[in-house]
Amino acid sequence: MSLDVVTFGCRLNGYESEAIRARAAEAQLRDAVIFNTCAVTAEAVRQSRQAIRRLRRQRPGARIIVTGCAAQTEPQTYAAMAEVDQVLGNQEKLKADSYCGLAVERVRVNDIMSVAETASQMVDSHDGHTRAFLQVQNGCDHRCTFCIIPFGRGNSRSVGMGEVIAEARRLAQRGFAEIVLTGVDLTSYGADLPGAPTLGALVRKLLKLVPELRRLRLSSLDSIETDDMLLAAIAEEDRLMPHFHLSVQSGDDLILKRMKRRHSRADTIAFCQKVRRLRPDAAFGADFIAGFPTETEAMFENSLRLVDEAGLSFLHVFPFSPRAGTPAARMPQLGRQTAKARAARLRAKGDTALAAHLGGMIGGRQEILLEKGGLGRTRCFAPVRFDGTAGHFVTVALAGVQNGQLVGQLAA
Repeated sequence: MSLDVVTFGCRLNGYESEAIRARAAEAQLRDAVIFNTCAVTAEAVRQSRQAIRRLRRQRPGARIIVTGCAAQTEPQTYAAMAEVDQVLGNQEKLKADSYCGLAVERVRVNDIMSVAETASQMVDSHDGHTRAFLQVQNGCDHRCTFCIIPFGRGNSRSVGMGEVIAEARRLAQRGFAEIVLTGVDLTSYGADLPGAPTLGALVRKLLKLVPELRRLRLSSLDSIETDDMLLAAIAEEDRLMPHFHLSVQSGDDLILKRMKRRHSRADTIAFCQKVRRLRPDAAFGADFIAGFPTETEAMFENSLRLVDEAGLSFLHVFPFSPRAGTPAARMPQLGRQTAKARAARLRAKGDTALAAHLGGMIGGRQEILLEKGGLGRTRCFAPVRFDGTAGHFVTVALAGVQNGQLVGQLAA
């Protein structure tokens, strides 16, 4: 009988789903489906509940366990569902004993703020992926007014540098040529560890001590937190990939203040310019929220302009979704339709920017790491359509763009 894990949300959830699968297997859990949920928007919660109901109709005899950020922040929502057999918090989901004796305690959700450390999960496989995710940090000490995630993840805490390097070595030895360092607030890495090592120090040491690793990527960065050693690594470490995804959220300074962000639009532009001087081949992505409370049309247009001014190519856009208990939920709301319409306009802007970025690569040659389904990724994370064996590197000539992807031909 099968054990399935259904993942919603971020890369960190994807990493933790592999740990969940391993811990549940250790507990010999069978004929079960574990939903690892996301709480970042109300829509994410709605989608997870819908998926749970659908799964119950499809597999009436399976045990359904719900965990993740939404289960942590609103366990009562899932406990009230007749389809759900057990609810686990974010800390409990990573322990094998949570999947034993399931009938004894239906809801196991602790106070996440009491968790003081993040242990390495020793995830040695990533089902169906050619790149591996490696969690180095969890939680967040900041309190952005729109964000519920600190209440699902707790305060910032880091995995020890030695544990990170040991896991990276295991993953490289198992054939993963690319590793993505991930966390909730990645650039805060190390502040809670002895000696307060920085993310830059971790990157330097990892690349030095794991020479067999071909590619290292970073997940979402808070540009205002980047340290000098990380910037030096960007300039000097060829195996650190030149794609940087930024937590931007808005291009308007007043909205950024109301979000309680710590950067300005000028900071975002300056960071991108600085990194491009260090790595001319750098490409940038960004997270944006459209339709934040009090956002005027002029404020929203500042976000549209920032895409060009900072040279952003890969956008993740979310319509604002009020989360109960956050300050932004108590601010004057614009309404769902306005937020959705602005999000659509910002996505269209992102599509145009990506098309220009990909178009500028036509005629060049790039080494790509092949994934399943005839897709590869360049060093700057551009998607390339090319048939080949997943997990292998190949150098291709970029002949054109189709459906938002570069078309690769075997280079002579």
